[in-house]
Amino acid sequence: MNSFLQQLNENQREAVLYNEGPSLVIAGAGSGKTRVLTYKIAYLLKQGISPYNILALTFTNKAAREMKSRIAAIVDEDTARRLWMGTFHSIFSRILRREADKFGYRSDFTVYDAQDSQNLIKAIIKEKELDDKIYKPSTVQSRISQAKNALITPEIYVQDMELIANDRFFNRDRICEIYAAYWNRCRASGVLDFDDLLLYTYLLFSENPDVLDRYRNQFRFVLVDEYQDTNSVQHEIIGELAAEHHRVCVVGDDAQSIYSFRGANIGNILNFQNTYPESKLFKLEQNYRSTKNIVNAANSLIKNNKEQIPKTVFSENETGEKIRVINAYSDYEEGYNVASRIAEMRMLHQYDYQDFAILYRTNAQSRIFEEALRKINIPYRIYGGLSFYQRKEVKDVIAYMRLVANPNDEEAFKRIINYPARGIGDTTVGKITAAAGLHNVSLWTVLSHPLTYNLSVNAGTAGKLENFRLLIEQFINDNITQNAHELGREMIRKTGLLTELYNDKTPEGLSRVQNIEELGNSLYTFVTSRLEEGRDDFKLGDFLAEISLLTDQDTDKDEQFNRVTMMTIHSAKGLEFRNVFVVGLEENLFPSERSKNSPKEIEEERRLFYVAITRAQENVVLTSAKNRFHHGQPLNCTPSRFIKDIDANYLHLPGNLAFERLDSKPHVPEFLSRTATESNLYLNPRKLSRLEEEKSAPAVYQSIGNLSVGNLVLHERFGKGTITELTGEKDNAKATVEFETFGKKQMLLKFAKFEVIR
Repeated sequence: MNSFLQQLNENQREAVLYNEGPSLVIAGAGSGKTRVLTYKIAYLLKQGISPYNILALTFTNKAAREMKSRIAAIVDEDTARRLWMGTFHSIFSRILRREADKFGYRSDFTVYDAQDSQNLIKAIIKEKELDDKIYKPSTVQSRISQAKNALITPEIYVQDMELIANDRFFNRDRICEIYAAYWNRCRASGVLDFDDLLLYTYLLFSENPDVLDRYRNQFRFVLVDEYQDTNSVQHEIIGELAAEHHRVCVVGDDAQSIYSFRGANIGNILNFQNTYPESKLFKLEQNYRSTKNIVNAANSLIKNNKEQIPKTVFSENETGEKIRVINAYSDYEEGYNVASRIAEMRMLHQYDYQDFAILYRTNAQSRIFEEALRKINIPYRIYGGLSFYQRKEVKDVIAYMRLVANPNDEEAFKRIINYPARGIGDTTVGKITAAAGLHNVSLWTVLSHPLTYNLSVNAGTAGKLENFRLLIEQFINDNITQNAHELGREMIRKTGLLTELYNDKTPEGLSRVQNIEELGNSLYTFVTSRLEEGRDDFKLGDFLAEISLLTDQDTDKDEQFNRVTMMTIHSAKGLEFRNVFVVGLEENLFPSERSKNSPKEIEEERRLFYVAITRAQENVVLTSAKNRFHHGQPLNCTPSRFIKDIDANYLHLPGNLAFERLDSKPHVPEFLSRTATESNLYLNPRKLSRLEEEKSAPAVYQSIGNLSVGNLVLHERFGKGTITELTGEKDNAKATVEFETFGKKQMLLKFAKFEVIR
């Protein structure tokens, strides 16, 4: 019956078979964590445990789908489908919809995404006539989110002297007012934000012991994936659900805890054995992903952290190549080093483009590598870019759907009341908002009963408002009988959204039309798949509930394309590639400048580097630059301390790497010189070398190397121009160029990107 267990190694099998009490499974990178969770659930089902009694929590819908699919292959699809398995947000949303009346909501509440939330906060700041340069909506949103994840409601916030003192220190002492207003407006609109899905679940359980007991009795086994990423609210809810039976199994890797900026608390996993003294610890230490050199290098790196659960990850794969370290002269050179090495490795070893990933600490670093890849025609994709459901034209249609599903949704109302344009201006919307605030009702209520709430508008505007109300009212009535696809198609047609987009004949306009059409395909698939499964949750509200919980990772459709992947290291967690380039390994960049005075934050940065290295199966290349442009100026850089943390036995180090102040003499590999010259991106590096060997010269020159005043040059961004002046020496040699379109610009020769054409 349990032959599938033979596919596990001994440690994995022991972790799967123990279900008598609390257990902590520390799963090293590439050690088969998903398999253990999947097989544990399958084993419980095979032992006769009802899927109704198993709660399995993940951090992405993708992970939940993958696990459910594997479980279905072992047991059966019907049993797997009945599992309470999904993300924290999706499972808690499901519970909250069941129990909505317990906390004063309707079961069809809608969910604000981050942008909706920020828009409402921005409106409140404006209404309170606060300076949005001090009360930045994004900053206030982050503060409110932090409060909710710390179980702090507006009532608690206003009484917390430490929080108030902190806000006062930053001259933002009215955040508590904004938080209270935001909380009340969300309740009046019948919406929750993502943080509310967690906080309200905690409040539901703490304020309703009978409800908590019901779910405790239902969920006899609680399993949690990626436990190192849980925050305070998630930790508390899990603790409450497992408080009686203690049958809780958490799986994770403290060495991969990298989301403290989102509220993740590494202490949850580090202190699990203190919380449950009777718990059993299982360590999954065999890495099935990477070569021995990569695993050993990662081990030598992470052992420098003090805050960890000790483990020794090992690999029985081939030894593999040493990790190559490249120290480029400039950030531009770093980009072309990486691009050229990808081309070289692909040619020598027949790799596909999709076998390569470029990982960076910050999104801003991508530009250099994009330019370099484009120059030698290497296809790439930016992972984690704007997801489908975040595109404006798609969000416009969804706003109509949200308003139909929940007419009290304030942000949806504001977004589409005058889109497409119907002559209802900001002044009118302001009057509706003011009336709603005065009487503590929703905007839709005012629109539906303008005389009752003394809405002061002229007859023409009143007619436009009435036409809008009738349009939405028709959709609300049709929502009773039509499925999501039928109603969605009708809404797209009758609102005139497509007509407006069809009038835009640009490529961008065509793309927007295609996005709307794709949304129609999404609706069709949503409905037909549920009809095939015999489910009855195919109405508009069900569709909105599903897409509100999607992430970029879940909606990404480019993974089948043969392209180099570029992404932040945070986005790379959970993924793997044959070859990984970790770039920008310099002090104040990685580790980041803001972490350098905090040992705790330095340890998290080191864990982030550990995550980056362990994404690789076969090869890792680490790159840095001696000089990097920062705010338009070249900045001398020092290689990251993390390179020194790795045992040198596992590294192929360049001769020019120095961890103190770097020599300014450029180092340009032969293959890069060839690539750079062919692409006309730099002056010939040999010319710069001669420049730096000149002993002394006047401050102003008629010529430097092969450059002379009067030369006509062609710049890749600024077009044609004439050199009018040459000054300075060595690293400070500069050319002043008068461009035909952009006027006069002064350029440092060692970074100047132009070609002499005459």
